Amino acid sequence: MGHTTPTPAGNWRANWRDASGKQKAKTFQTKREAKAFLAEIESTLTRGTYVDPHAGRMRLGTFAARWQQARSDELATRARVASVLRTHVLPRWGDTPIGKVDHLAVQQWVTDLAGRGLSPASVADCHHVLSSILRAAVRDRLIGTNPCDGVKVPRRRKKDTDGRTITMGQLTNDLLPALPDRFQALVALAGGTGMRWGECVGLRWESVDLINRTVSVVRVAVEIAGTVTTKPYPKSRAGRRTVPLPPFTADLLAAHRETFPAGPAGEVFTNTAGGPMRRTLFRARVWRPALARAGLLGRIDRLGHFKFRAAWMDSDGIWWDKEFTTERDAIGHIARVAGNGLRFHDLRHSYATWLVSRGVPVNDVREVMGHEQASTTLNLYTHGSAGRTKRVLDAFADFLLTSEDPA
Repeated sequence: MGHTTPTPAGNWRANWRDASGKQKAKTFQTKREAKAFLAEIESTLTRGTYVDPHAGRMRLGTFAARWQQARSDELATRARVASVLRTHVLPRWGDTPIGKVDHLAVQQWVTDLAGRGLSPASVADCHHVLSSILRAAVRDRLIGTNPCDGVKVPRRRKKDTDGRTITMGQLTNDLLPALPDRFQALVALAGGTGMRWGECVGLRWESVDLINRTVSVVRVAVEIAGTVTTKPYPKSRAGRRTVPLPPFTADLLAAHRETFPAGPAGEVFTNTAGGPMRRTLFRARVWRPALARAGLLGRIDRLGHFKFRAAWMDSDGIWWDKEFTTERDAIGHIARVAGNGLRFHDLRHSYATWLVSRGVPVNDVREVMGHEQASTTLNLYTHGSAGRTKRVLDAFADFLLTSEDPA
């Protein structure tokens, strides 16, 4: 039972014992304030929701370091959380006592992040990391409630460049021939199986069956700060799967095995030095130039023997053009400055869209894609196909307008 005592300075001290029996005290100007405080303390002790009033003095940066060290995240998740902490959370909240973080201040921070041009997904990541830290502080009884609860983050709205797809003909007739021979099988594998980048570059020959034309997804490659490591399991339980290989993919894989040596652990794909593939370098040196050569990132017109015009669209949808003396320079320029463009991951979107538009049952598509839920397949990885308008109109082909409503 708590009690109040006067102080030599004329104030009143509230005295109580916490849940562990340790003596605590806090000073107030009046006896009434001290008694009201003790009544609240005793109520929280009875309900089991007691929080030490002094615990919130710990700075958020200090607690965040403990929180981060205690987590057992995957390497990629740990790196992403560390980046968000270092770049956005700690600069704003690191020196703030946990008990001084309030709901309106967090809402203003989120609004300011969006106002500075940070994407909605990145703002949501920042809010999620801060909320996770403060949720742990609530569990440790440092604060009573999480001030991040109820904070509104900007909604991520789809843009016309999200989830682009290509047709099978564009893949086989335009994109694959535009790639260096060493990387044709890699892109054919992604387009012909819907496998993710990490699943493709982490693939070993022991998981490829060219006779039965199947590939087993059992491990993935993970790239963190330029270092590639192998994780002996895929993204989720459903990610461990066997996927059939279409003929064009199987043929290119067979040719790749005959032409290029395997990696040290039997990796199917390596860089030109025989080392692990890095996504950032592949995108800049192989993928984007191939899109330019294939006409999927811009357009190159030959004006003369030593004259080429490159035309491209920037991220705002504005077309530009410039003349060069070599086709190579024109391709390199488009690859560097053109906006948006097909991503490697869009091959996965395209694969799912092809299957669904060809009538493959959604559950079958879900399994070869490695999704836990069919809703993920439908919501994220399928898009309208080229024949959509004709199929919709064909559904009304036998419909006759009459004066009578159908029964």
